[in-house]
Amino acid sequence: MTVRPLALVTGGWRRIGGAIARKLASEGWDLALHAHHAGTFDAEFKAQLEWLGAAVFPLSGDLEDPAYPPQLLTDVTAAAGRSPDLLINCASLFHDDRVETITSAELEQHFRVNVFAPLLLTRAFAEALSEREGSVVNILDQRVMNPVPDQISYTISKQALHASVRTMSRAMAPKVRVNGVAPGLILPTADYDAEQWRRLEEVMPLKRLPGADEIADAVHYLATAKSVTGQTLFVDAGASLESYPRDFVYMGK
Repeated sequence: MTVRPLALVTGGWRRIGGAIARKLASEGWDLALHAHHAGTFDAEFKAQLEWLGAAVFPLSGDLEDPAYPPQLLTDVTAAAGRSPDLLINCASLFHDDRVETITSAELEQHFRVNVFAPLLLTRAFAEALSEREGSVVNILDQRVMNPVPDQISYTISKQALHASVRTMSRAMAPKVRVNGVAPGLILPTADYDAEQWRRLEEVMPLKRLPGADEIADAVHYLATAKSVTGQTLFVDAGASLESYPRDFVYMGK
């Protein structure tokens, strides 16, 4: 019997992380899905992934704690009986601050979750591979190219993670490939209404907004493209080609 490859997806229970998990399950992967709190675990979603053939291993812990990333790899190995072949760093912290309100505490919290944790997880992931090759995909944000003055701590932390893609890919070759996916505006929250969403489609170069399934497709491509490393795919309907004055939540109202 062929053993399915195993993917660890942080923030893998909802929104983009959930779409990535669903795509990987449909493509023959087993899944170790991380959440910050066990209360995020969704039995119905887990059953859907299992129906697609995946074994699903739920894990929870605080990525802000620098001791947790290596522990997470240990927990995955204990739960699944093997270490992962693929790491998707999808979990993210997103607070709204500006230059006028930025604090060292806010910066540190964002960097702990959005930069330190992915890098420490990548190191632990590589160590656990032993003689195998592996792949890492970091979920970024299209704003790393053309930033806005909102969510400063979040933006700077994502820019740092984006910069790390090329550095880490060079440092970890040939054993581990490291790539990134930079989504645009997807999956509306309660902060948006339908009319605003329609107006935002119109300010994109492609006059549309990407879907979570397109992000998942890009992740799967990078996870399996054996000759691709150090690259970031922007899946954003062209948003990164433009320079917007504010975060999208403040536009189109």
